[in-house]
Formats: sequence, structure tokens, C-alpha cells
Amino acid sequence: MVRTAGSHLVRTTSSATSRAPHRRDLMVATGLWLLVLTVLLTVPLLAAGDASLSGFGPPTARAGWALAATFTAQAAALAWAGRVPRSSLLLVAALPLPAATLGAGEAYSLASAAVTVAVLLTALAVPLRTMAPCLGAAAVLVAVGELVNGVSGGFPAASAVVTGLLQAVGAVGAPLLLALAITGRRDATLARRQEQGAVAREQDALVRAVVAGERTAMARELHDIAAHHLSGIALMAAAVDRQIDTDPERAKRSVRQIRTQSTAVLDDLRRLVGLLRESGDATRSVHTLEAVAELVEGRRATGADVELVTLRAEDGRPLGTGTGPLAQLGLYRIVQESLANAARHAPGAPVMVEVDDRSAEALTLSVTNGAGPTAAGTSPGFGLIGMRERAELLGGRLEHGPTPDGGWRVRLRIPRDPDHRPQQPTPEQEETA
Repeated sequence: MVRTAGSHLVRTTSSATSRAPHRRDLMVATGLWLLVLTVLLTVPLLAAGDASLSGFGPPTARAGWALAATFTAQAAALAWAGRVPRSSLLLVAALPLPAATLGAGEAYSLASAAVTVAVLLTALAVPLRTMAPCLGAAAVLVAVGELVNGVSGGFPAASAVVTGLLQAVGAVGAPLLLALAITGRRDATLARRQEQGAVAREQDALVRAVVAGERTAMARELHDIAAHHLSGIALMAAAVDRQIDTDPERAKRSVRQIRTQSTAVLDDLRRLVGLLRESGDATRSVHTLEAVAELVEGRRATGADVELVTLRAEDGRPLGTGTGPLAQLGLYRIVQESLANAARHAPGAPVMVEVDDRSAEALTLSVTNGAGPTAAGTSPGFGLIGMRERAELLGGRLEHGPTPDGGWRVRLRIPRDPDHRPQQPTPEQEETA
């Protein structure tokens, strides 16, 4: 019961608050009411000593009290401009009409002050495209009130009509122009902020994409380094475990190979970290196709059966001409990963690495391992994913799959840079040769 009553109380209080006038509108209405009443009371007193103000003020006490009541009612209606803007504007413009029939004189023009403020508040709260009928009705009410007030005060009808039109334009048109300027500036500021937010979001998205790309590249490099060296270390450590009692000398050689591989992986990691640091040591050269031979020799030193076949061009150009350092590093890493996969998934199987550099259009690399016993406990990793990503970055085509004899082949074709492709001999050159 208490909870229900409390919830009901909260809902009632919230509903009452939502129906209450805005604090801003209350302050504006109260300030305008005090200002208009002050002018209504003080200007007639000042007129006693200034002939130019003798015409200001209601001619009768009845008209004066009617204007005071009108200004009070207008202030009350103006307080609701934020909640019901259209109704508030029409009510503020219509309330002075009864006082106009009493011949309120020049003081009747003070009623337009509330109309001016109501137009400004309404135009700022409601889209202007929906305000045209309401603004037109308010202008008509102001003009009619001035006309009735002028005729009741004994002014000529033509003069009263002109005065009414001028008062309507001033009371409705002037604040409308000010509201248009304010809303235009507000919309421009909002659009600028939205544009800045969109630019900031676009920059954040670009930064996230670059960071994601860098993280992928680092992950790929770390995977290639670790997969190659650590798989060799694991194989040699297993060999040491078998040889330490039966063949100590061979076990010592394997231990030295483990140390060599450990040093190599540390060097590769230092180079990678140096590339990431601005002040790091990044002076070591990037692996090229010529380093594939060292890679194969390192595998042979672990006892693996690896053969390297290099098919060079007849013109004697350097290996990998027209592929660039990035492409050669990618080719080196793919050979490294393929050898690691062969050692991991088919230990003891013979492996052939073939580099075909004869074509002037592209360079072809293939790594084929023969059939062998599948290592127990192995599971698919990210090696092929990394190879595919490298091939896509280099604009190459990667193919992989089983061979007819039960082995596995990885084949990559990398196009050469069109600006650095070897020149094909002309028919005259071929005849001369």
C-alpha cells in the first residue's frame, strides 16, 4: 500500500510539474508585467510637467483599471507560452480588445508589448512553417484592437486603420524577424556541431581501422616468427631428449642449434619492436628472397629433409627483380610459415621449396611437403589465414591444398611492379643472341 501510494504520489507530482509553466516564461511574464504597469502609472505623472506626454494615459479611471487588468491577464497567458505557444499567443493578442472599446487612448499601445514577447517566444519554440495561421490571426487582432481603440477615442477612421496596420507590423513582424535571425544562427551552430561530430567520428573510425590493421600486421609477424623458430626449437628439444643418452655428441649439436634458433627469434623480435618504436633499432635489413636459402639451411640443420630449387631468368637479373622489398618479405614469411606447418603437421616428411623467377610478369613460389605421419595433438592454427592476408596485401594469388600423393602444397603467384618489370627481348635482340 505504501509503495503504491508512493508511486502514485510520484506520478502525480511529475504530472503536475509537466503541466506547470516554464520557469523562464514565468520570469519573462512577471518582468514584462511590472515594466508595463510601471510605465502605465509613472508616465501620466510625468506628463504633468511635460506637455509632450499630455496625450499619454487613459482618459478615464475606468479605462485605466481595464488596462491594468488586461496587462495582468496578458502576463498570465504569457507564462504558458512554453507549454501551449499557439494558444498563448492568440490569447495575449485577443485580451486587449475589451479595453479598446473603452477608449483607452495612447496607453492602449502598451498591450502590444506582450504580443511582441509572445511572438518571439512562440517563434523560438515552434517551427515557423507551422506558425503562419497563428501569426496572421495575432496580427489581425492587434490591428483590430488599435482600430477600435482609435475610433472609440475620437480619431478619424483612416488614421486608426493606418495606426492599426503599423502596430500589427511592429508587434508581429519585428519579433518574427528577430526570431528568424536567432533560429538561423542556432540551426547553423547545430549543423556545425553535427558536422564536427561527424568529422570526429570519421577520424575515430579511420584511426580504429589503422590500429586494427597494425594489430593484424603485428599479430601476423609475431605468429610467423614464433611459428618458425619455436617449432624448430620444439623438434630439436625432442631430439635432444632421445639423443642425450645414446648419442651425446649429436645431442650437444642439437643444443647448440637450439641456442642459435633462440638467438634468431630474439633478433627478429627486437627488429619488430624496433620498427614499432620511433627511437628503436630498426636498422636491420628486411628479409629478401636471397634469405630463403639461409632459411632452408637452418631447417636442414635441425635434421629436416628440405630441398630448395631456384629457377632463375636467363638474363641473369637479381632474384625477385620487380617485386619490391615488401613483396619479398611476404614471400620469405610464407616460406617460413610453410616450413613450420610441415614440421608441425607432418614431421619427417620431405619438403621442396621452389622459387620460379623466369617469367617477366610474375614470380611464383611453391612449398610442397610429401606424405608423412600426422603429428598427434596438432590443431588448425592461423598460418593459412596469415598467408592469405599477405597474398591479398601483395596483390597475389594464393593456392593451397593436398597433393595426389597425400602431401600438401602452398603456391603463391606475385605480379611484378609494372614500372620495374624486366624488359622482354625484341625479335632483333633474339636474332642477335
